[in-house]
Amino acid sequence: MRKEKTQVVIVGGGPNGVTLANYMGLYGIDAVVVEVEKQILPYPRAVGMDDEAMRVLQTVDLAEPAIKDMIQNVPLRYYNARGVCFAEVKPAARQYGWPMRNIFMQQLTEATLREGLGRWSNVDLRLGHEMQELTQDENGVTLTVKSGDGDSYQLQADYVIGADGGRSPVRKQLGIKLEGITHPRKWVVVDAANDKLDAPYTALHADPSRPFVCIYLPYQYRRWEFMLFEHEDEEKMCEEGNIRNLIRGHIGDAADELDIVRIRAYTHNSRVAETFVKGRVVLSGDAAHITPPWAGQGLNSGLRDVGNIAWKIAAAAKGLVGSDILQSYDSERRGHATDLIALADNMGAVLGLTDPLMAGVRDWIFKAVDSVDNLREHLVQFKFKPKAMITKGIVHHDSPDIRRDTMVGQLFIQPDVEDCEGRRRKFDEILGPWFSIVGYRENPTDYLSEEHKVFWEQFNTRYIQVNRSRSGLSFDERLENSNSISVEDVDNDLANWFSDAQDRIVVVRPDRFVAAITSPARLNEALDGLRKKLGG
Repeated sequence: MRKEKTQVVIVGGGPNGVTLANYMGLYGIDAVVVEVEKQILPYPRAVGMDDEAMRVLQTVDLAEPAIKDMIQNVPLRYYNARGVCFAEVKPAARQYGWPMRNIFMQQLTEATLREGLGRWSNVDLRLGHEMQELTQDENGVTLTVKSGDGDSYQLQADYVIGADGGRSPVRKQLGIKLEGITHPRKWVVVDAANDKLDAPYTALHADPSRPFVCIYLPYQYRRWEFMLFEHEDEEKMCEEGNIRNLIRGHIGDAADELDIVRIRAYTHNSRVAETFVKGRVVLSGDAAHITPPWAGQGLNSGLRDVGNIAWKIAAAAKGLVGSDILQSYDSERRGHATDLIALADNMGAVLGLTDPLMAGVRDWIFKAVDSVDNLREHLVQFKFKPKAMITKGIVHHDSPDIRRDTMVGQLFIQPDVEDCEGRRRKFDEILGPWFSIVGYRENPTDYLSEEHKVFWEQFNTRYIQVNRSRSGLSFDERLENSNSISVEDVDNDLANWFSDAQDRIVVVRPDRFVAAITSPARLNEALDGLRKKLGG
């Protein structure tokens, strides 16, 4: 049996696996993607992408190509049994640089992500290849892979990422349990083309007679989802004639004009792997945690995993940190992934009430919420979605100030800034793909010790000075520093953020989480703390 060596193997060529592969390309890590399917499935699956996930794609320059096939700022509406909208989610904020609700079709986004791999000579996507066995020791991981023509070979890697879905062969090979529940009622999912319905939003119809979902998709597609009751025959309910009758009950004869692309019944699961990391192998996306669809966070949670894993795997593969860094992935991601599953469970419970009395109580509660301004704002702006927060991991706290300390471990904002040539740019473009040290009206390099300059240079750390807008002599004569990148805070967003932080320097991780907030005088001390967390 022939043997090959590489630095990283990614098992699974779906959105998570291919995004990870693009990160490996960006970071210069030799990687092989093993994907059992030969083609992208030609119909929609995941349909919603949030601002945090868009930001993950942005780092590898794929957000702009991907968003061309998306509908931005799509509202989410809840309807009661009478067809009256009793709650609406319509977020307008762009705290992280992108709209919070973007509707897409997975097959189009997957194609964009795979096209992105063409930029990297160090990444090999192998379609029609199936992992059959996995073993590991303290030095690396060996996989036995069956190729598309039936031959088997061995792949030896420093690290392996299992991005191979809810039934993950990688997870099973490692003997990791998937703990949680399977929901008792199935839902039938219907994707239809040639849609002419004038309903440009996602609608969750909490009708106790049969809850259903209607989702506006790009390019004249629409998704319908209907709850199946326990007494109903799944196979019969999935017949096209019965599906058209269900849709006809809501849009009349227009149902006859639809082209039905796919009909499939799904079982919903809420499950989390007992560990996301075992030795030199990590689990990502559905392989690590399975989320019901109601909060639209399944694929988004997987892409958050990608942001957390990618730089750590790359740093370990380059020898900048030890393999122990992978353990921080579990401690940093588990809580938020679990919180989002709970949110989806609760939203599903609200939608899926079939008792008319309980449904009436629910509608009354939402009507009461809508009459209170701050509660309505909480709902409309999707503020009930749990925020990602790193409390144990690669972060450093050097202040007893509670307000500022809560900003450490949260995602850093992404406003627009103007560079030295006067171009308006998203701030992540300035931060770059590795660590960055950002000073507000301060040049961070003025305070760095020589030892820290040497250490952080290994990570291609960027040093950035944020200046007030129009703080130079003219539009063309801006404040500049020879040792750092200078930008102007064109919308004053960073001034407000640093005011809340009550200090002038922030260390930002490659995944855009705040690693530390500190003063110029304490910068080296904060970096000492982070180095210890990194094992440097």
